[in-house]
Amino acid sequence: MMKRLAPLALLLLIFTQPAAADSREREQLKRSIIKIYTTAAAPDYFNPWALLNAQQLSGSGAVIDGERILTNAHVVANGSFIQVQRHGDAKKFRARVQFVSHDADLALLTVEDDSFFKGTRPLAMGELPDLQEEVTVYGYPIGGKSLSITRGVLSRVEHQYYAHAESYLMAGQIDAAINPGNSGGPVISNGRIVGVAMQTNQSQGAENLGYFVPPSVIEHVLEDAGDGVHQGFPELGAITQSMESPAMKQAADLDDSQEGALIVKVFEDSPAAQVLRPGDVLLEVDGYAVASDRTVEWSENQRTNYHYAVDQYHVGDQLPVRFSRNGEVRSAQIELAAAPPSRSLVLSEQYDQRPRYYIYGGVVFVPLNMNLIKRWGNNWHSKAPIDYLYARNQWGDARRRELVVALKVLPAAVNLGYHDWKNWIIDSVNGSPVADFEEFAQLMESNEQSFVELRDQAGYRMVLDAADAREQQPFILQTYHIPNRHSQGLFSTLAQGEGGE
Repeated sequence: MMKRLAPLALLLLIFTQPAAADSREREQLKRSIIKIYTTAAAPDYFNPWALLNAQQLSGSGAVIDGERILTNAHVVANGSFIQVQRHGDAKKFRARVQFVSHDADLALLTVEDDSFFKGTRPLAMGELPDLQEEVTVYGYPIGGKSLSITRGVLSRVEHQYYAHAESYLMAGQIDAAINPGNSGGPVISNGRIVGVAMQTNQSQGAENLGYFVPPSVIEHVLEDAGDGVHQGFPELGAITQSMESPAMKQAADLDDSQEGALIVKVFEDSPAAQVLRPGDVLLEVDGYAVASDRTVEWSENQRTNYHYAVDQYHVGDQLPVRFSRNGEVRSAQIELAAAPPSRSLVLSEQYDQRPRYYIYGGVVFVPLNMNLIKRWGNNWHSKAPIDYLYARNQWGDARRRELVVALKVLPAAVNLGYHDWKNWIIDSVNGSPVADFEEFAQLMESNEQSFVELRDQAGYRMVLDAADAREQQPFILQTYHIPNRHSQGLFSTLAQGEGGE
């Protein structure tokens, strides 16, 4: 015969059982939060054949399905050695990057030792909470060894510039600081991942504001990672302008009830070039009505940039659009393509890659990119050469896809008279315009004239004796301890290793 519980004991049992279950659930969740240790050795873009001193970095991550760890791309960028550690465990395990999306600032890690995942439970993906809902951020901020748990309220969701790769994607904002080390940690709601902590708001006057990668971006990356080939977020390939001016709307033959974004530029090789042209007005994207300020209502009473609709698609998908041309409303499908590394003459910052360079006659030539510009430090906006900064606002085209610069001169007899030249943008080689760095290197390499004449757009020139350049090349490389005269793979016709000649 079973013994009956007294009323007080019964009440204690009712309340303690759920509490104990909640405690076990929290402890199980903590086991799935990972600390990440990265040794990062970034290239030195002032000396593109060398690496900067290695740095020891730390971040956070979470175990998800497939025995993978979800974290930020910037936590493991340029990583040469990565280790991971479970909550409450002193042992570190070797890990490697399985997939990375620098645009979305997300990465997936795998661990070489399968026993690492024993005792962990993969966290499932959840839906974005409503505004003003509380979320919890897990991670290891400021390099601490103990797990930190902070709470904040979801205050805003809209497009933001991601600091890591300067991409423009949806982001959630919470009123909780995201400190170094927190990066990559999961944002949790109801036991599910609803975001990945990525950056803090460092604007003057902003306090305890952090941003996270929302579920829509995470899911896009996870789907992209399915085949292991990174395609990223597709591009439309059109530049637009707001149409809040009544006069502009009238000039575009829109009536009072119509709103949209004015197409001001369409890149020749982009998906939009098959459908849109400058002067058209983009009215709808994927059924979302585009307002005059270029926003769409992606959720009830919440607006963000119309690129939100494009970002839901993948490369090769058909994107439905409606637009107005000379007052006539048209509908079309645009087959989306992968975005190029950059539409600007200055390539955006790259990671996990070695710099391209070419040395001729002791002159070091490199393509202009944001990696080089940011070598001027945190104040690069004011310290980098003005020509470099100006070029960031210029669009590339088929005639000029990127800029080539003479970074510096390694003093030698062949380059006498140019020893103080540096950061010089080159326009032509022996009268032939330069479209990109590879074409420049081929022009230099295939030169059969007695001299090589380089010019800039203003007409200034550098002239080098071709025979002297070839003769002195080994001496210059030896003198300045440079292993190769060009970056590996620059010339597909040259065998590897020939660069040291």
